[in-house]
Amino acid sequence: MIANNYHRKDSMQTIPDFEKLDEIVGWNRTPWREQQAYRQLKSYINIRLTAAGLLDENELQLSPSESFSRNLLDDLRTKDVLLDQQRAPIDQRISAFLNRYFADQDLRFPLQVPASSFVLDRYGMARELSLPRDGDKFCNKLVESHRCGNGILNNPASDRRTTSGTFHICAGGLPIPLDKREVPKQAFVGLFNAALAAPAELLQLPYTSELSSPAATWVSLLMRPLVCPEVPGYCREKRMEIRFFVPGSLISNLDFVESIFGNAGNPLSPLNDAALDIERWSGHTGCVILAPHLTKLTKQSLGLPPISEATPRQVADRMCWTEPDELYNDGGAFKLTCRDDSGVVVTLIADNYYGYCKKEVKTQISYAANLMGGVEEEHAGGALAFASYSLGEEFQVNSRRYNGRIFSEVARDYAEFVDVQPQGYGFDKNYPSIVYIPENAFVSLPEKCVKWSYSDSAGNSQEYSIPLDPYQVYIAPSGFQIRLEKHPKAPSWRLIGTVGEGIFCHKPCTVSGGGKSEISKSLRDYMIYGPIVVANQRDDFERLSQIFDFDYQQRWNQDYKNRPSYEGITSRRFLDPNRSLGSVIKMLTPSPDFSDQYNGWLAEIPNHIYAMALIIKRFIKPGMEGNWKEIFGVDIVNGVPGHELKMHGRRLIGTYLRVGLTDNQWRTFKLRQDFAAATKVQMEDDISVSVVVPRQRLANLGAAVANTNSYKFAANCEYRLFQRPDDAVHRGLDKMTEQELAQPGNFISNFQPISRPEVRQLVADVIDFDLFSDPMKQFLMEFAQTCADVNSDSSELATERPQGTAAHDRRSAEFVVSSAHPRLVDGVPTKNPRYLQDRPDLVQH
Repeated sequence: MIANNYHRKDSMQTIPDFEKLDEIVGWNRTPWREQQAYRQLKSYINIRLTAAGLLDENELQLSPSESFSRNLLDDLRTKDVLLDQQRAPIDQRISAFLNRYFADQDLRFPLQVPASSFVLDRYGMARELSLPRDGDKFCNKLVESHRCGNGILNNPASDRRTTSGTFHICAGGLPIPLDKREVPKQAFVGLFNAALAAPAELLQLPYTSELSSPAATWVSLLMRPLVCPEVPGYCREKRMEIRFFVPGSLISNLDFVESIFGNAGNPLSPLNDAALDIERWSGHTGCVILAPHLTKLTKQSLGLPPISEATPRQVADRMCWTEPDELYNDGGAFKLTCRDDSGVVVTLIADNYYGYCKKEVKTQISYAANLMGGVEEEHAGGALAFASYSLGEEFQVNSRRYNGRIFSEVARDYAEFVDVQPQGYGFDKNYPSIVYIPENAFVSLPEKCVKWSYSDSAGNSQEYSIPLDPYQVYIAPSGFQIRLEKHPKAPSWRLIGTVGEGIFCHKPCTVSGGGKSEISKSLRDYMIYGPIVVANQRDDFERLSQIFDFDYQQRWNQDYKNRPSYEGITSRRFLDPNRSLGSVIKMLTPSPDFSDQYNGWLAEIPNHIYAMALIIKRFIKPGMEGNWKEIFGVDIVNGVPGHELKMHGRRLIGTYLRVGLTDNQWRTFKLRQDFAAATKVQMEDDISVSVVVPRQRLANLGAAVANTNSYKFAANCEYRLFQRPDDAVHRGLDKMTEQELAQPGNFISNFQPISRPEVRQLVADVIDFDLFSDPMKQFLMEFAQTCADVNSDSSELATERPQGTAAHDRRSAEFVVSSAHPRLVDGVPTKNPRYLQDRPDLVQH
């Protein structure tokens, strides 16, 4: 069983330290929201590059208030010289492993990771370094990067990752599965040395690409991804260490992985040495080197044998050649891993598609978990789902039915944030929109109030009520939430109830395309609304009369063992207030428990009659059963009856669910009239780790957690999720994506960069533009409206903008990304648009 108590006071999971989170993954995106923070980041980058000899001191462009920083340069240069040959502890562990692993090879030089690299010791550096210092675009054969009004767009040469023939493993370590390719040690040595000999154009740092003397360098990053979740009283959090090296022009790959897994700081600092973190280090070390130029090497140059001298395994794995110029892996993308049971793993990746980097971190976490034992890395998706219900117009709270809690207990246990009122209710001190109501409260939409009885200070029973406000949420002692909500498309309001204890829907160990993301998505964006259609009022109402007056006790199959006895009673009629809507739906659904004659009668009911019957049942009130034809009807249009069902002259709206496109037509299904989509918080997306804990080692699990012998605790390893918003191409459908892509500081991939003139044309196409949801419309309109101003000589922004800070202002960017415009590949929109989404469970903590 999965145990999850994320929102409980006695939760086993703790709310993260968001100040720390901002430091390691830039959670608040401060540099891209605040001008001063952006200037500080740019100054830090300039000083670091100058100290490393990658930027000429004349290019510093420090403001007068920052000129004191020049005095630090001599000290920094001196330290860099002294530390140039000083290997970080993690680098020493990696190099020691490589030379131990390949001790049986005739090595001319020891195998070592790049001796000199520009270290990213602060989150956000990679984001700025992946574009020219004062420009909006960087392009080479492998990547195109654009500064956009809503973040940075990075489009790699390939728009997706391929898995065919890409997984290669060096011989001599742990057993190699037959579906992976076994690589001889000497070939790995050749590939490793070639990886470090990257061509100069690949090493060029985008930040300096438009300067007179562009810098060329390796760039590195230290990460500490999660391997074992913390369970208080049982085990502490465990993390491995991973060192990433990329050629300078591919620094956007480091922006990508640090945005997901975090920046662990300077690897030379003892504070960041995992070996000194004895309580939290899992004992495992990883290394990833990005080297897309390896696809140009021939098999012969790597020492692989001709096919005539190859072993059967080498032939099967294509580790041999028939022609001298045959390329390794046929010139295609691959990743090559070297690992054994000592806990160190080194991988070369011959491609720069971002998914390879993320999946390699996942693989190394899995490697560490397998060696550690007792924990598991899971290709999992999951969401915390809170069931919701349409309560109609009235609702009686009954907390004793669920958990026995009463308001006085809530006031006692949560006194630190509940502002208790004398009349037996309270407000949340942190969130004024939350109202805590007593266990006997009655919520009435017709009376527009929440009312209850309470005992005053003299012990006398009193009645009290508060207004029913659509901007407030009313929480019963059981945790059940009630809110007033306007129907999305109907001129009516309704009460919506949501349970207080969510269910953790966890989909473990699934393959790609197995529906991980789908269980996390709310159905709200996929619900559409339309009228309840009446084909012919006279004929349809006659058919409805047959349904309402039918004797349903005759529906049962005579062989059905549980057939109820109606001796002395009669079956409840369709419109009987004592028969629920759920009972009616079950009664009108064909079943083997019913007779063939009855099932045949059901099959003859047209779909539109079925929908009319259910909505009348939903809205009819006690006492209306006999004159329903006078209450429900249609308008007279052009002298004849219309086709939209109404109640007391008010149009009734049906709810339908879209589940996919077939031949450019939506497949839709009618939902029951009282349906309300569950409230969901996505908890997992791709990479999770879990640990199983015996029941006797745990306490305070909560009454909603079933009693069993053991529990599995799962934790997400990612701070941001590499989402693929397939449905965003339909404007206005994926509202979450449109809202998030309208924010600054996004990492975006496989979308089309839209220039300023194109944005104006997009906004001018009023009909199609209006299909976007409000956040995306507002963002694009502001961009189109201000982009002319910021480039005008007379504009205040243009005349007062400090040199070197133009890139911060989102309005002054040259490009923008629209959620509905994926990247064009060979003239066709890609099926793999992506962006990094802040984890919803942390956003909604």
